[in-house]
Amino acid sequence: MYIAKQHVNGKDYFYLRKAVRENGKVVSKHVAYLGKTPEEAEIKKTEIIKNLKEEKISMGENSENENAKRNLVHKKVSVDDLAKFCKEKGFVYRSSDIYGGFAGFWDYGPLGIELFNNLKKEWWKFFVHEKENMVGMEGSIISHPRTWKASGHIDNFNDIFVKCKKCGRTGKLDESEVGKVKCPDCGGEYESQGKFNLMFSTNVGAGENTMRAYLRGETAQGMFLDFKLISQTSRQQLPFGIAQIGRCFRNEIAPRDFLFRSREFHIGEFEFFINPEEKKCELLDEEHLNVKFNFLSSENQKKNSEELEKITIKDLIEKNKLDAWHAYWLAEQILFFKNLNLEEIKIREHTKEELSHYSSATFDIDYEYPFGSKEVAGNANRGQYDLTQHAKESREKMEIFDEKYGKKVIPRVIEPTFGMERIFLALLSKSYYENEKGEVVLKFPPKIAPIKAAIFPLVKREDFDSIAKKLTDDLKKEFNVVYDKSGSIGRRYARNDEIGTPFCITIDDDSIKNEDITIRFRDTTAQKRIKIKDVKKILRELIIDEKSFDEI
Repeated sequence: MYIAKQHVNGKDYFYLRKAVRENGKVVSKHVAYLGKTPEEAEIKKTEIIKNLKEEKISMGENSENENAKRNLVHKKVSVDDLAKFCKEKGFVYRSSDIYGGFAGFWDYGPLGIELFNNLKKEWWKFFVHEKENMVGMEGSIISHPRTWKASGHIDNFNDIFVKCKKCGRTGKLDESEVGKVKCPDCGGEYESQGKFNLMFSTNVGAGENTMRAYLRGETAQGMFLDFKLISQTSRQQLPFGIAQIGRCFRNEIAPRDFLFRSREFHIGEFEFFINPEEKKCELLDEEHLNVKFNFLSSENQKKNSEELEKITIKDLIEKNKLDAWHAYWLAEQILFFKNLNLEEIKIREHTKEELSHYSSATFDIDYEYPFGSKEVAGNANRGQYDLTQHAKESREKMEIFDEKYGKKVIPRVIEPTFGMERIFLALLSKSYYENEKGEVVLKFPPKIAPIKAAIFPLVKREDFDSIAKKLTDDLKKEFNVVYDKSGSIGRRYARNDEIGTPFCITIDDDSIKNEDITIRFRDTTAQKRIKIKDVKKILRELIIDEKSFDEI
């Protein structure tokens, strides 16, 4: 490539040109405008040639090689480093950061809210839209205070406030943990300082009309309160479920581990209502029965053993650990995590001593985070407890007519629950990789990634920019994509790898001639040429249909 000067109307203009062979002849081709001075032209020429070299290197000699790989290593990042990374890249910030933050409260930044919304969308699709017997709702954060009296939260939603006798560290424990758990700082014994209630109270109204109310500690109660209305208005017949994703509030004495234990968070859960006489689950098929997982039984826990068994849902049923409907929804939860590529889970059975008073069987789904195996979801058989309690407190009948059995019943309930922030953390920690340069690459599944594609003009050239902007505007109608022309092509790739963008689309000289582009896959750096008119269809296949890059 060389610099060519043109003298027009008494002024000099500099261009970058290259010699190419066409039809047996060597001809000169325009590459880019370089400016009005030799110095400016040299600087821009150096930048453009660097970009072109980086593009060539990134494509490699076999850019169409479907088996292209890159040396990515999964990094076990600490929760503190993860919080730091999230702040630097715009995923999550401390709430009220300019005032030093407010413990237990967090704000989602531009990338974080996209990731979180994608997670919620995937959850809703899996558990509501793809099910025939599930509907959704959005309940109020503050409900009538008698709600929480009936549910037992006012009287029983307590933790034990403790203080270490040796070093003075304070914290909280469940009642079952008092006398068993030692201080993590010094190994000293905890001393109970009494119970404290986890509900956030507030006032509704003013003056003599002031009423004490509560921010909800869980989303479940709203679904119980609206159970009959939803049954009637949506014409649902038993068995059916009501799903919700919403904010919840708990006055945690010691919020910790970044988003894992905070005072404001989101729960995704549903209450599935079943006739108490209905024992058979017609939805439970061979796929569910053969779901395999690591299991920590109550028997092993009683022996102070953490030994895991590799078993199936069918094994749990045969061991009389749960009934068919409970088994079905536990299997569906495990399949959901596998759908997100989060397979590092175990199922922990609650012992009789820790079972909630309303539950006949409860299971925790624990995820193996870099900072330990922690609960990310749960599944409880709540029986008829909640509807019965609300019937007593409100003096409203909570029965509905079951056409199959020809009589009115108060349904029993299976309740799968998910900590949405905890899944968010699992996705981040699972996706956190580093390349051979030590640069972060977030390997999000494309359907979850905050930004689906980045569109680059290879060099700053008006005709490149025009195609890139037009393609960006078209793709934005369906996907969250960005237009990026800042910096070298290698830097732009690295910048998007770091935030998990799965696909980068480059407009180059051949795009003008052939009306095609280069699409690059984050995980392997493999690249392919595809026609501009096919880009949207290809992205649908890669993101929505979840085709592999090799298949396009």
